[in-house]
Amino acid sequence: MPPTLSRDDVDRLLAAPLPPARIELAGKLAEDLTQAQLSEAELKLAQDIVRILARDVEVTVRAALASNLQTCPLLPRDVAQRLARDVEAVALPILARSLVLTDEDLVEIVGSGSSAKQSAVAGRPTVSEAVAEALITIADERAVATLMRNDGAAINERSLNRAVDRFAASDAVMSGMVERSTLPVAVAERLATIVSDELRQHLVEFHALPAQVASDIVLRARERAILQLGRGVTEPDLRRLLLQMHRNGRLTPSLILRAICTGDIAFFEAALAELAGVPPANAQMLIHDGGRQGLPALYSRAGLPPGLFPVFRAAVDTVQSTTFDGEPRDLERYRARVIARVLSQLETLDSADLDYLVGKLDDMLRVAA
Repeated sequence: MPPTLSRDDVDRLLAAPLPPARIELAGKLAEDLTQAQLSEAELKLAQDIVRILARDVEVTVRAALASNLQTCPLLPRDVAQRLARDVEAVALPILARSLVLTDEDLVEIVGSGSSAKQSAVAGRPTVSEAVAEALITIADERAVATLMRNDGAAINERSLNRAVDRFAASDAVMSGMVERSTLPVAVAERLATIVSDELRQHLVEFHALPAQVASDIVLRARERAILQLGRGVTEPDLRRLLLQMHRNGRLTPSLILRAICTGDIAFFEAALAELAGVPPANAQMLIHDGGRQGLPALYSRAGLPPGLFPVFRAAVDTVQSTTFDGEPRDLERYRARVIARVLSQLETLDSADLDYLVGKLDDMLRVAA
């Protein structure tokens, strides 16, 4: 099939016709280059004419060229670079879809381009980790929010944490991050903390709750969210999550007790290992020691409240003696048995420990009752 770009077209171009004719010519060029049915000489001629059109004084001509060639694989890279650096009406289609541009080109545009250009890059069908990192480091809120909503963007954990550092106050960025299909568990834990802080502020301002009451409500919601995040993750990811929580002072006795009461023995074992500074395998053997000496030693080494040990002991004993029957709601029945054993220990606690337990776990105790 002969090319639609004829010698007459070339002559018309060189004669500098009116913009509509040059726009029409841009469409013909795009059709030829996209179909890729040109001979080597014809391809070179078409690409040379594209280079001329890319320098046209009329924005409408350059914009038509960019629009027609945004997905063309035979667009010369130097032309794609020129168009990408042009005004937004010209650049945005190329930045959003052209596969000719390299990661280096895109990173350069992110560093020097406008918010609209950054957003166009962030919304590309695929975004590499390098480009995503540049966007998160340099771009504005609008572009980073677009990136977070883009499932085609590859964003590593370091970049996600940087986004949290820069945009923790941005609902658009944080909600986009929360709604991503996958998140590293440690990043998800940070997000749970941020959302909880916002909820606490809302409770204080709009429901006239004392700050401490609001804080406790948020703490329970945070603990439930963290335990949900921890279920089903790999052992290395769980250890990283607990290490981060320990460093930030969020690996609390109430969270650990909540874990054992909800049947999350893996979280309980890993948490005590982290607090006590012992290998997870050692912690498991100490917790399930048939001689009943291991758990109190590990509990003390972990620095957990001495007065609450009977509650933890009762919960662990119930876990060890309970199996799931596979019948409907067996998890609920299991949890009810654990909570019942916890309730049986309340009379052994002094008033301070009892107040702590009821204050931190009253939602679970009410459900069990």
